Amino acid sequence: MNTNYHIKSFCSIKNNCVSLNGSVVYKEEENSFTQFIKAAYKNQNTKYPKFFKMDNLSKLAFLAADVLLKNENLPEDEENNIAIVFSNKASSLNTDRKHQESIQNKESYFPSPAVFVYTLPNICIGEISIKYKLYSENSFFIFDSFNATHLLTYTNSLLSSNKADQVLCGWVEFDNENNYQAFLYLVSAKGTTKHNKQDIIKLYNT
Repeated sequence: MNTNYHIKSFCSIKNNCVSLNGSVVYKEEENSFTQFIKAAYKNQNTKYPKFFKMDNLSKLAFLAADVLLKNENLPEDEENNIAIVFSNKASSLNTDRKHQESIQNKESYFPSPAVFVYTLPNICIGEISIKYKLYSENSFFIFDSFNATHLLTYTNSLLSSNKADQVLCGWVEFDNENNYQAFLYLVSAKGTTKHNKQDIIKLYNT
């Protein structure tokens, strides 16, 4: 199996800060996540009206992917053979809690379809795929912690088997307003950083 792949670019969102390839592109000091993510969306000129209806996990993943993929200047009118491999620890727990709250009170029982639709973590992959016409393989894995080894081997397998030309992968976690992180990176045959476990972990911890 060919393992000569590279990390072309990476994006991180945490602590009210958005960075691309290690450089800060937007930062807020004190705003809540809800305020911050909307402000970052506007600052980055992200154009996807459905963004405001998404749950927090999807907003986090979508914005990170948009910042990264926009920088790649992908053709807008063509399908892009980019696979998506995401992971986290809490799955869609934040939205699951909201859904549970809407059904546990028998006197005011009102489950919201708009909330229920996001009770699967891979819904965020669908939103990204629609925006950027990504119709290749996609997966969302749940781990106890960031698992660079699995992301490395799974991504290399997709590329070496020609199931994708590039792979957008990483970690997207949203537990609550104070506990969230997105770390996405794009892997292909060309790039400046070797795609190996050590460099993945190094970028994740940046």
